[in-house]
Amino acid sequence: MSFIDLDQAATTPVRREVLEAMWPWLTGEHGNPSSTHSLGRRASDALTDARARIARLAGVRPAHVVFTSGGTESDNLAVIGLTLAAIARGRGRHILVSAIEHEAVLESAAYLERWHGVEVTRVAVDADGVVDARAAIAALRPDTALVSVHAANNEVGTLQPLAALGAAAREAGALLHTDAVQLAGWYPLDAARNPDLVHADAVTISGHKLGAPKGVGALLLPTAAAIEPLIHGGGQERDRRSGTENVAGAVGLAAALELAEAERPAIAELEARRDDFIARVLQSVPGAQLTGHPARRLPCHASFVVPGFGGEPLLIALDDRGILASSGSACAAGRDEPSPVLLAMGFDPDIARTAVRFTWGASTTQDELETAARELAESAASLGRLG
Repeated sequence: MSFIDLDQAATTPVRREVLEAMWPWLTGEHGNPSSTHSLGRRASDALTDARARIARLAGVRPAHVVFTSGGTESDNLAVIGLTLAAIARGRGRHILVSAIEHEAVLESAAYLERWHGVEVTRVAVDADGVVDARAAIAALRPDTALVSVHAANNEVGTLQPLAALGAAAREAGALLHTDAVQLAGWYPLDAARNPDLVHADAVTISGHKLGAPKGVGALLLPTAAAIEPLIHGGGQERDRRSGTENVAGAVGLAAALELAEAERPAIAELEARRDDFIARVLQSVPGAQLTGHPARRLPCHASFVVPGFGGEPLLIALDDRGILASSGSACAAGRDEPSPVLLAMGFDPDIARTAVRFTWGASTTQDELETAARELAESAASLGRLG
């Protein structure tokens, strides 16, 4: 059965060019990059090359790229590793996170709170999911070690005011980490071309969000901030992440980032297509409300609540019609609780349970989006009749 994939914030299909780049390192070139024989040296060279290619795109030195297993590990390494290293240097035990961070950040902060006596300030957001910059800046203290605010929210697509937050953190002597998993591929990772990242000390990216396989990611450390490793062993990744490196994954991540950079379409065109889709849904689905900022949001992201309809029944009806969508974060799928992101934005719990999210790629066509909007309206009408 053919389908229209509008759940690409959860994961993207692996691109053929990425698979072809990885193939030698999954087959004959299977050496361990720590081995000193010729097979191992070729693997080490491939890893070095992938690191250099990613560093070039991110505007950092190759030594500032740490390969990980994905976004969750990178977030853990950033939040826990940077904080523990700061504490070891005599910095205070206080960190700031936004109330709508990915679970990988929120749970890492909670871990530090439970086991290391770290005080965590969870900064509120407004009804559009924008972090209250004034509240965040006011919460900074002389003992603040880290500020962690994502570049774009995975559930509602809102882009955050990182430049202002980063400048304030830098002035206070705190480090800034941003989860850029949803941002990568759409916007440059190089601070010289992306002012929102100019003050970032750590940036999380994940391969499966931009055409590479699941199981590979990176933590970029533009300022070479000290970091305490979470995985101990043989000292790979310059003692920041031990374990035999995923050479094929690193090559795939580099290839995916290069493809995104070379093929990045005009954001204005994508935004216009997104806004047309949003307008169609709001016009054709009774009671539908947009969630997230209406303009300052990811270019291929549209999320709604539909009071009077359960989010899950709508998604099942859409799936039966060949439209893949979601109710929010894939990491929270299957839970009956309302979205913590929507609750933090002020939505009533019953309304928050009606969330539906549509996320797509640059190759998704206007016809496919029009079809999805029509099928959503028809699914809602059908469920209404059944009700």
